[in-house]
Amino acid sequence: MSEPKSSTPVLPETATPGDVATLRAPPRHVAIIMDGNGRWAKARGLPRALGHKEGVEALRRAVEASRDLGLTHLSVYAFSTENWNRPPAEIDALFDLLRVFVRRDLARLHRDGVRIRIIGSREGLGEDILALIDEAVEKTRENTRLTLNIAFNYGGRAEIVSAMQAIARDIEAGRIKAADVNEALVARMLWTADSPDPDLVIRTSGELRLSNFLLWSGAYAELVFMDLWWPDFTRESLEKAIDAFRRRDRRFGGLGA
Repeated sequence: MSEPKSSTPVLPETATPGDVATLRAPPRHVAIIMDGNGRWAKARGLPRALGHKEGVEALRRAVEASRDLGLTHLSVYAFSTENWNRPPAEIDALFDLLRVFVRRDLARLHRDGVRIRIIGSREGLGEDILALIDEAVEKTRENTRLTLNIAFNYGGRAEIVSAMQAIARDIEAGRIKAADVNEALVARMLWTADSPDPDLVIRTSGELRLSNFLLWSGAYAELVFMDLWWPDFTRESLEKAIDAFRRRDRRFGGLGA
């Protein structure tokens, strides 16, 4: 893939940039597929690990911008269940970056009122990573300014399977009946149950797919694909994506306004 040349989001065909009268309310919950760290590094002749390091800097910018722009929730795709297929050295580098991010930023995030949640499976994670996750979650539990959901060891299909297994256990134990299973119950069993559904999902790097991210809760999210790699993501990039969102006609299966 050649290097993305702009951060212009994909706008709907009916968007009228000058028509501010039709703007929708801004999103409460933005989710981001942070893609392109390795390609950013390769284009510059740098190690992939350095691309991931620069990606952490972009995450810091995104968190700060989300807080300042009044979002209530920011969800980021940090490590997927499929990422286990990457070379061990790269996996170790990604885990090290999580350690560095939490250790370096936890105090500041806590001071700024950011609540950290880790969504994903705990299976396969080392004791030190689990301890770090638990520390970050517990320390920031009462914060209310912004919830930062870090999708780590996360996969949308695995999340749904986990919910189905929990429901099956409740049925077997006689706590609920099969007739009680509905969308609301499934949603309560998801790893993302503590957050509202995302209004907007952003993906960087120019790729046009969800890659197993928030398959249930993101069913009616607006999608914005940006032609830039994640390390180049800035506050302006987030503002452009939000502007594109506000010009969309969200119908949720019904008729337009």
